[in-house]
Amino acid sequence: MIQSAKRLDTVQEYYFSKKLREVRELLAAGKPIINMGIGSPDLQPPITVLEAIQNSLQDATAHKYQSYQGLPALRNAISDFYFDKFGVVSNSETEILPLMGSKEGIMHISMAFLNEGDQALIPNPGYPTYTSVTKLVGAEPLFYNLSDATNWQPDFEELEKQDLKNVKIMWVNYPHMPTGTNATIATFEKLVAFGKKHQILIVNDNPYSFILNETPISILQVAEAKDIALELNSLSKTFNMAGWRVGMVLGNENYINQILKVKSNMDSGMFYGIQKGAIAALQLSDDWFLDQNKIYKERRDLVWKLADALDCSYDKNATGLFVWAKIPGGKKSEEVTDSILYDKDIFITPGTVFGSQGEGYIRFSLCVTSAIIKEAIARI
Repeated sequence: MIQSAKRLDTVQEYYFSKKLREVRELLAAGKPIINMGIGSPDLQPPITVLEAIQNSLQDATAHKYQSYQGLPALRNAISDFYFDKFGVVSNSETEILPLMGSKEGIMHISMAFLNEGDQALIPNPGYPTYTSVTKLVGAEPLFYNLSDATNWQPDFEELEKQDLKNVKIMWVNYPHMPTGTNATIATFEKLVAFGKKHQILIVNDNPYSFILNETPISILQVAEAKDIALELNSLSKTFNMAGWRVGMVLGNENYINQILKVKSNMDSGMFYGIQKGAIAALQLSDDWFLDQNKIYKERRDLVWKLADALDCSYDKNATGLFVWAKIPGGKKSEEVTDSILYDKDIFITPGTVFGSQGEGYIRFSLCVTSAIIKEAIARI
């Protein structure tokens, strides 16, 4: 056997990759599993988006290699969307780079800015990919703890106590996954000031802004944020296009050019039809968000009832595609979720998937129908 690269020794198979294999085995054995663990939207993309991709297939350039920077019309649509929704002005020629999903951007940004031995500040709890990608490029994760005591916002006094001389990137994710906590402009202002003070690139991962959230904000709204910050975004959750793999990164021209050096050596452009569909999505009116959020609100209300049935507590001000719930009595997260899986045939995500600060919590996805959630309540 050919020996695998040493970098693979630093990471494990993604939790959901392993656990979903187990869930599939249980389903194959006849177990009626309800999957409330994954944030993969079950709703359909907008009909105009589907029509846009269908109508594009006969275009003369539809099946050719596409630009590494995406169609100019797509970059313009992203720029217009950010101005309309956040009041952020961006140059579509130089400050926007479409991505094949924002997860791709995490790797590209890490490869562009992290050398072996550098460090990256990573939220705990937080998206596990920040950690795994940091390790894969030979850098070191340096975790900063979030807690309900500070409403899951960074503790800047604690951050300043750390040795930051080797830190090159700080990953930030608001609205926060898994807790659903929104950021504030004050938090973003502190992050920009912190990044400038220590010459740390601040990267806000922002795919949940428009789900059950009345006050979507961007770190790029802060004055001079582009000097030290990037923002990732995605159409996956907002427009039910997770499998399409459409994301974007915004920032100043220099940062975008460095990321493009990586990206242009790793793919040959996004499929033309998907870009045309993405343009249609970004041009939708606010009625789309209102209609989607009516559905998610109904589901969330039911998930709160499910959490009540499990004697969990939760924050009714949280946003996003999940409900983050504290389990009672000092119980262990994985023990609770495994018990529910094996005894009630319901898969819920343990908070420890997202870091040690997730111990004592579980996460429910809203990507299941109201009828299925009612069935889960009945089982509990």
